[in-house]
Amino acid sequence: MNNILQEYLQIPVITRGYTTACLLTTLAVQLDIVSPFQLYFHPTLIFKNLQLWRLITNFCFFGTFGFNFFFNMVFNYRYCRMLEENSFRGRTSDFALMFIFGGCFMTLAGLFVNMVFLSQAFTIMIVYVWSRRNPFIRMNFFGLLTFQAPYLPWVLMAFSFLLGNVIIVDAMGIAAGHVYYFLEDVFPRQRNGFRVLRTPQFLKTLFDAPPGQQDPNYQPLPEEERPGGFNWGL
Repeated sequence: MNNILQEYLQIPVITRGYTTACLLTTLAVQLDIVSPFQLYFHPTLIFKNLQLWRLITNFCFFGTFGFNFFFNMVFNYRYCRMLEENSFRGRTSDFALMFIFGGCFMTLAGLFVNMVFLSQAFTIMIVYVWSRRNPFIRMNFFGLLTFQAPYLPWVLMAFSFLLGNVIIVDAMGIAAGHVYYFLEDVFPRQRNGFRVLRTPQFLKTLFDAPPGQQDPNYQPLPEEERPGGFNWGL
């Protein structure tokens, strides 16, 4: 148990918090503690009846335990952790801001699109940002396709379409990820560009370790050398 707890505590804080929230939400539904009807995104219930928790819970439910839940949770955990341990290493507050930006973007889009749960779109956003920041990594999708990382979100959308799912979910995630990537990685590097997304000080105080207190010996595994490589469903 101590080893399990130690491994759990070594997961970066944002990844740990979000993954735990998704697992607990699903478990609560599975045990009939809460109903999905109490969790889904419904603008009228949120803004008129002030059921504000739906702004959060609709991002934390992937369906009851099954293939869809497992598939989404693996992608969610894996790419969320890789982003937090690499691109956002030492900048946890910036990663939290990405979560807030993505949540706000999708909530606004959800006002115009009939979607009840935005969790899958949120996962696609995370995958999109990771893929654009790791453009030279080669992927292998179920042993059928080999491609560069930036194509991964589009492959997932095509796979979702083949499974009969509504691809507007994936399209929303790709849109949110692209807007974030453009504002954070592209526009500031343009002539006369500037950083649009500035992390508030309270997020830095809440999430970032003071200078000198980060573990200097911590070395996250490179993406291509993580256990399991990129040959399982990727």
